[in-house]
Amino acid sequence: MSLSIHLAARADAPYVVLSPGLGGHASFWNPQIRVLQQHFHVVTYDQEGCHSDSELLPMSYSIDHMACQILDLLINDGIREFHFIGHALGGHIGMQLATYQAERKFKLLSLTMLNAWGELDAHTQKCFEARTSLLVNSGAEAYVRAQALFLYPPQWISTHIDQLTEAENKQLLDFPPISNVLARLQAVQAFKLNEEHQQALKDVRVHLLANQDDFLVPYQRSQQLQQCLPHSYLSLLATGAHASTVTETDQVNQRILSFLISPLA
Repeated sequence: MSLSIHLAARADAPYVVLSPGLGGHASFWNPQIRVLQQHFHVVTYDQEGCHSDSELLPMSYSIDHMACQILDLLINDGIREFHFIGHALGGHIGMQLATYQAERKFKLLSLTMLNAWGELDAHTQKCFEARTSLLVNSGAEAYVRAQALFLYPPQWISTHIDQLTEAENKQLLDFPPISNVLARLQAVQAFKLNEEHQQALKDVRVHLLANQDDFLVPYQRSQQLQQCLPHSYLSLLATGAHASTVTETDQVNQRILSFLISPLA
């Protein structure tokens, strides 16, 4: 793991860290980098275990491991104050990071979570069970070819099929060890918001962004997360599905940036 830092024009600009979801690749955030770079030094990274040449992850792998890994990289680079944006699993990493602030002496300036949850929904669990079964019983190609069904709106898939197929082909060439994918699937399902997270986040500005047509994670999970974090702000979009950073880029970028640059951010 290593950081990629996309510098803003202003040397004294604050940092924003972008954490991807289950796929784990920094490239997920490519549609957001240029817009955010107008105001922030943008930090991206590939999560551990997500490439074909990755070392094997332990089956006990957890969100705690993932949070410690990115925090170690940030502190080693001298970055101790930052905004954090996480997609699904990446949001869980952000919530876990908040619990380390006192001990590790850093400041989480804000946390933005896209299509995340505080407790796994039964529907999401069934989706993960189906994806796990595809991977174990049918292999990597079946897993990758089915992925779009969980991420994008049907019409978007129809109109972007060539782009999507090319991306899938590239993903298959760099597909990680199957045991790593299973370990990450297990980790994301095991995460649950608890009182420690709530206490750690009570003084952190929180932005929740959800899409009403998300097939993988019901948007009601973000509403429930807002109830657990009553000081949080919820942006609810009608369309875009789970990967709205790609399918509704302009709208998502506007919501993210508006929150980050508001006077209280």
